[in-house]
Amino acid sequence: MTQTNAGASTGAAAAATTTELPPPQPQPQTQRSEMVLHTGSLSFSSHMSREDEEMTRSALSAFRAKEDEIEKRRAEVRERIQAQLGRVEEETRRLSTLREEIESMADPMRKEVSVVRKKIDSVNKELKPLGSTVQKKEREYKEALDTFNEKNREKVQLITKLMELVGESEKLRMKKLEELSKSIEETV
Repeated sequence: MTQTNAGASTGAAAAATTTELPPPQPQPQTQRSEMVLHTGSLSFSSHMSREDEEMTRSALSAFRAKEDEIEKRRAEVRERIQAQLGRVEEETRRLSTLREEIESMADPMRKEVSVVRKKIDSVNKELKPLGSTVQKKEREYKEALDTFNEKNREKVQLITKLMELVGESEKLRMKKLEELSKSIEETV
């Protein structure tokens, strides 16, 4: 029994030595046992018993089986991750499409509104100088109207004065004519 434990530790040491090497390719039975013997001779003894060789082979095959299982699981996990990433990318595209739809729903007439706003801004720019021109013209009109009204009042006053003067002039002439007429009648 002590020999089997020693053989097991030799097999474990041989397995540990072979794990550092790249995974061995299938080789004929004689080369494999020579290699195991050769690696075993480096660590403990130059001769391995059949039982030790069997344990080493079973340990190696168990190690390979575990490595294969780990690799298989790694591939499965990688596939699941890829599938999940695909779903995430698809959801991202779907969410992006939904966001665009929501933004367009918020203001379906956004383009038209933008065009009308630009036109309003353009008309406002044109209105500003026109407004100042209108105010200037209104001021000029008011001044001209005031001047016109003043001159009109002056004209009315002058016409009134003229009428008075003409009236007085006629009275005076009539008076003179009457005086002359009286004087003629007196002389006659």
